[in-house]
Amino acid sequence: MKRFLLIAALAVLLIPVLMTGCSQGEKTIKIGFNIPLTGDSPKVGEGTKYAAELVKEKINAAGGLEVDGEKYMLDFIYVDNELKAESAVSAAYKLIEQDEVLAIVGPDTSSRAIPAGQVAQENATPLISPWSTNPNTTLDRPYVFRACFLDPFQAPVAVKFAEEEFDLSKAAIVYNLEDDYSKTLAGLFKDSWEAANGADSVVAFESYGQKDQDFSVQLTKVIASGAEILYLPSFYNKVAMLVPQAQDLGWTGPVMGSDSWGSADLVKLSNGTVKGYYFTTHYAAAGAVGETKEFIEAYEAAYGYTPDDVGALSYDALNIVLKAIQEAGLSGDLRADRTAIKDAIAGLADYKGITGTMTFTPEGDPIKDAVVVKVNEAGEFEFVETLSP
Repeated sequence: MKRFLLIAALAVLLIPVLMTGCSQGEKTIKIGFNIPLTGDSPKVGEGTKYAAELVKEKINAAGGLEVDGEKYMLDFIYVDNELKAESAVSAAYKLIEQDEVLAIVGPDTSSRAIPAGQVAQENATPLISPWSTNPNTTLDRPYVFRACFLDPFQAPVAVKFAEEEFDLSKAAIVYNLEDDYSKTLAGLFKDSWEAANGADSVVAFESYGQKDQDFSVQLTKVIASGAEILYLPSFYNKVAMLVPQAQDLGWTGPVMGSDSWGSADLVKLSNGTVKGYYFTTHYAAAGAVGETKEFIEAYEAAYGYTPDDVGALSYDALNIVLKAIQEAGLSGDLRADRTAIKDAIAGLADYKGITGTMTFTPEGDPIKDAVVVKVNEAGEFEFVETLSP
């Protein structure tokens, strides 16, 4: 009987720990991060982690996040998805089943966010991707959200800007056939360009593989095609190889890119060859004001470089989750709390993030502006124009 009473007493003492993911009696909120810390694009995961750490340090230094009058310390769990779809799926299962997080931030990129999002949906766990622009990420998934605009918006506004800026009609596109983001955006840009300039106005449509480093075959075809502008919806590490190779082969025309260019490593990896080119993106660091400027200054002071798109979007994505937790409250029932957080995110309207004001559609996508930036001679991403839905 005494043994039974002891076990019962211990169970009562453990209830707060199980309810909130606490350590040593301290109430905490556990958030998971499914991000690439190794692989082809480790800077992407680094940007998310660094932005998250800024948020955590600020809130925990103030005693925690206030939810229904109580303070909860933030506990973040970072899992490396290696920029691989299968690793992103494994990371999602680990965070949901083993770590029992309330919500997940990431994966950042579409080819990882799409399969990981399916895991989150099947396990009724809210997931918000900072940087995944592919429509399939949130399609028919009420538990999955994003903090960025979508490719069906990004492509046509990029076409509109390119037409107005350069007054050209013949375009070439080079894209990664093995990446959902790159492949989808290439197709959308092609459709939009041809709708505006005629069925034969995309004069070269060339693909490459994820492991390719020599693009001379594709780029030779581009130059021979008579294209006047080159569109590269590729990640920054590939752009850093594509652009100098194109220039070495004789390309002298303008180059337009997508939001996947927006890495702090773009200019360095490309040896400055991207200077003078434009890309669509989510925010412009140069000339930022208000809370955006404050975030940039804090990030630069902590890490020594200007935050890129994924860092800024991750900052917004995480704060959206925290805002939703405050709106929903915490009951201690993990499954119920996850659903309540999902409902709270879905109900956010006119949320003012550092990358813009957002209201979520029923599909989990924010209605927000895009911007065009130019890589200036100082290697900064300089604001050019705002593009509205």
